[in-house]
Amino acid sequence: MAQTVEKTQGSRNILNTLVSGTLRIVVSLIIPLLAFVVLAWSVTFMTNADAPKGIRAVVALIIGVGGIWVLYIAFDNLVSLLPLRIREGVRPFVFVGPALVILGVYLVFPAVGTFIRSFQDARSENFVGLDNYIYVFTDPGMLIVLRNNLLWLVFVTSFAVGLGLVIAVMVDRVRWEAAAKSFIFLPMAISAVGASVIWKFIYTFRPAGRPQIGLLNAIYTALGGDPQGWLILQPWNNFFLILIMIWILTGFAMVVISGAVKGVSEEQIEAARIDGANEIQIFFRVIIPNIRGTLLTVTTTILIMVLKVFDIVFVMTSGQFNTEVIANRMFAEMFTYRQFGRASALAVILLVAVIPVMIYNVRGLRESRR
Repeated sequence: MAQTVEKTQGSRNILNTLVSGTLRIVVSLIIPLLAFVVLAWSVTFMTNADAPKGIRAVVALIIGVGGIWVLYIAFDNLVSLLPLRIREGVRPFVFVGPALVILGVYLVFPAVGTFIRSFQDARSENFVGLDNYIYVFTDPGMLIVLRNNLLWLVFVTSFAVGLGLVIAVMVDRVRWEAAAKSFIFLPMAISAVGASVIWKFIYTFRPAGRPQIGLLNAIYTALGGDPQGWLILQPWNNFFLILIMIWILTGFAMVVISGAVKGVSEEQIEAARIDGANEIQIFFRVIIPNIRGTLLTVTTTILIMVLKVFDIVFVMTSGQFNTEVIANRMFAEMFTYRQFGRASALAVILLVAVIPVMIYNVRGLRESRR
């Protein structure tokens, strides 16, 4: 009798375990499916132009953040049902997987499509081989675009990093260091469009005899000169635009480099002073070698920013008066001239130019962590 009761109890325990395990699996599968359905509905709702903006914002905040959170928990619960040996190998992909899918859908797939279209005609109907690339590197207007991008790369990167380095070292010895850094970093907190609007007022031109509301012309005429149309004064108008980005990025370079400068050992600096080194020698022989990794990282980051510059030129001149850069010309070819092939070729050139800098930046970060 006792043995029969024990067998019955054991069977019930096994049955309960199977039922609970099955329910857990079913629930773990249903929750992600429901989350996907809700996320899909939210995307459809948020792209509906007739939906109220306030409600769309609330849906994006609640379902966007909450839905992703629920998905991660549900997938983690599914992984926990796997055997221990498999579980630890699969779990990292649960967290990285959605990001990889998003990158694939919104970055890799469009990049491949753009690469294919760069070998097609204006309407992406016929294959034209390298004609679009030949046009980019032979057309006089395109050569001016490439020249302008080269000017931006050389001058913005050199001056932003150079000024950031000098200011970081000098401000480090100022009594009101925090206030000085905040003031210099302030342009970085402004969008490029906002900064362009500010500088457009500075460069504003009025004919002679009328009040000069542009700061630069007001100063220039006060010194006895005639008002100038700075944004149409070729080829100097490119440098006036370049100055805006230098003004924006110098604060970024200063803040990052300043953190590296503070990490330089005081013992090294004092030892150099004891050996008779002056401040300039300490700067070049002690500080610079110690922050070389940071300088390279800042330089490559600014290079990437400059290669993609668009908004400053678009707001200030719309690319007129020989101020176009690659991103602006790509936009014009695509949406103004409807030359999809040429626009795609410019996009590919921009991508190819950015990739080596990004790879170098990643390698530098890895080496600095070792």
